[in-house]
Amino acid sequence: MNNPIEEVKTTYKPYRFTKKKNVTIIDSTTGSFVIKEKKDNKVKDVYNYLISRNFDYFPKLEEETRNDINIFQYIEEIKEPKEQKASDLIDLVSLLHNKTTYYKEITEDKYKEIYDNLKNNILYTKNYYDNLYNIMIEEVYPSPSNYLLLRNIYKIFSALDYTEDSLDNWYDNTKNDLKIRVALIHNNLETEHFIKGDRDYLVSWEKAKLDSPILDLITFYQKEYFSLDFKTLLERYLKKYPLSTNELDLFLIVISIPPIINITDNIWESTKEIRKKLDYIFKTEELVSNLKSNNSLDK
Repeated sequence: MNNPIEEVKTTYKPYRFTKKKNVTIIDSTTGSFVIKEKKDNKVKDVYNYLISRNFDYFPKLEEETRNDINIFQYIEEIKEPKEQKASDLIDLVSLLHNKTTYYKEITEDKYKEIYDNLKNNILYTKNYYDNLYNIMIEEVYPSPSNYLLLRNIYKIFSALDYTEDSLDNWYDNTKNDLKIRVALIHNNLETEHFIKGDRDYLVSWEKAKLDSPILDLITFYQKEYFSLDFKTLLERYLKKYPLSTNELDLFLIVISIPPIINITDNIWESTKEIRKKLDYIFKTEELVSNLKSNNSLDK
């Protein structure tokens, strides 16, 4: 099999290669380009759809006919604070959702499927922490990591009670709505996938699909909850792309399901893992509480 990088050398005559995660940046006498592995024609298809919807905030494909790689336009990034970058990203995502939204008819079975999947996730998580608690409570001298979890496990069970009750209410309120709103979602949102250049760009479209717009918000939150003010970001998003009460409720339910804490024999690593997951639970509880108490969801 031919080496695609060697073939690129012949075509573009680069003088420098820079490896950055899963892409290779080449600098040549004809310009700079980004090379990324290609598994199918999804990116090209997504780009064509986006162009048809008057959304072109992505690096263009310089070469799209190869079976093994895509070659993209290289965007020279303007550095900006992460908080500003996140605000610009949420603006661009709201525009993406606005440009590609439509409604499709569904049956009650679709909502039942969502309900059952989330219910099973909640019950699995509840059983996991019940078993973990029963094991740890029997320890006469719990380790520092287990003690940290024991002191805060009530927060986990409180979150599980909230998600279970809220999910039941969501299903009762939603199951008779036979239309659902979908949009093209990026499905891999994080600040690293936003570039401020001569204009705003979203990169890494390999996971894009047509689905509920709240999935982009869930992905973004779960990846970057710790370092960003999501209350402000969500309010900014909602002003540009208002979500229905049922959409917002579902978003809050999904992010409020506690993540699984993996305990190992390494006390130091377990303590870090517990602290990280507890931070997620505390921050999510605060976000949900602030949004509801300030009536942000009704604006």
